[in-house]
Amino acid sequence: MGSSVPAPLSNVFVYGSLLADDVVRALLGRLPSSSPAILPNHQRFSIKERVYPAIIPVEDKKVDGKVLLGITPPELHILDEFEDFEYERATVDVIVKDGMEKLKAYTYIWENKTDPNLYGQWDFEEWKILHMEDFLKMTKGFMEEMELPDAKTRVAT
Repeated sequence: MGSSVPAPLSNVFVYGSLLADDVVRALLGRLPSSSPAILPNHQRFSIKERVYPAIIPVEDKKVDGKVLLGITPPELHILDEFEDFEYERATVDVIVKDGMEKLKAYTYIWENKTDPNLYGQWDFEEWKILHMEDFLKMTKGFMEEMELPDAKTRVAT
């Protein structure tokens, strides 16, 4: 093999359930370092009948969140699977709050930009009280399924 180049690490801007350390820990098995950040020209919405939010590009709006730093390729794969087919992973410029510096990061944007099910605001503090416990159980179940050796073949059939 010779000298293997380490795979590049990524930054991931999160704005919903992944703002909760417990959810990130359940998914990745660790808590990456993070920094409060703002994503300009996007807006966060609630989604009808779902407990998690979506973001879509909207001029002159901004989304408060945080950027997870130093995400490895296997961890990014877990996040891709977790975020489901209705989101697309995009590269965005986020502004790190403490220094106003710009940082390239991935984030997950709702694919259907004109979805009538997007509405209002999404409140993290309210979500923590109402939904976090159930969401955490669901997340742990998701990880158990991902770790089953036959998970991939089962999906394919």
